[in-house]
Amino acid sequence: MTLQLGETAPDFTVESTEGNIQFHEWLGGDWAVLFSHPADYTPVCTTELGAFAKRKEEFAGRGVKLIGVSVDPLDSHNDWAKDIEKTQGAGLNFPLLADKDQVVADLYGMIHPKADPKVTVRTVFIIDSAKKIRLMLTYPPSTGRNLDEILRVIDSLQLTDNHKVATPVDWKNGEDVIIVPSLSDEEAKERFPEGWDEQTPYLRVTRQPGRK
Repeated sequence: MTLQLGETAPDFTVESTEGNIQFHEWLGGDWAVLFSHPADYTPVCTTELGAFAKRKEEFAGRGVKLIGVSVDPLDSHNDWAKDIEKTQGAGLNFPLLADKDQVVADLYGMIHPKADPKVTVRTVFIIDSAKKIRLMLTYPPSTGRNLDEILRVIDSLQLTDNHKVATPVDWKNGEDVIIVPSLSDEEAKERFPEGWDEQTPYLRVTRQPGRK
């Protein structure tokens, strides 16, 4: 199954380290980062789960829940969690799905046969409060995910959902943004009374809305 941006994230019911999860019900009105792992007891994923656990409150402050998934069974997850806490200094504090029947893996296209027909690739999905898929990233086994980038994208998505702006290359929260080209100068004057730097008619740079 090939998912695309803007589609509704598929619902599922799967057991996890925090009990059975019916995904849409669990999500409620929040956002989510759903991220998959090839297998338990893998070194890169061990560091990732520890890092997500340490920074859970940064995601929560943005109204974002964390949920992991791999195709290993629940007892394996629970044992792996001990290693995560021991080596990373943070215990698992969000649900890790035990997708042993590959329900989630199949719904979200996490099995790539030419990479490995038996395990999930390392994919990130950002899903918004309307349960729409807003971002998909797939990593090779040897490369750990960048949590700063995931948070940066969430900041950009939530900002641009509420204002007629886009975020430029390497943008970080608090930096200048771009007024969307579909907004006329007259409309822009109402929304951005402080004005903007017109580098070209389609590239108008202004202060991030709400920035002090």
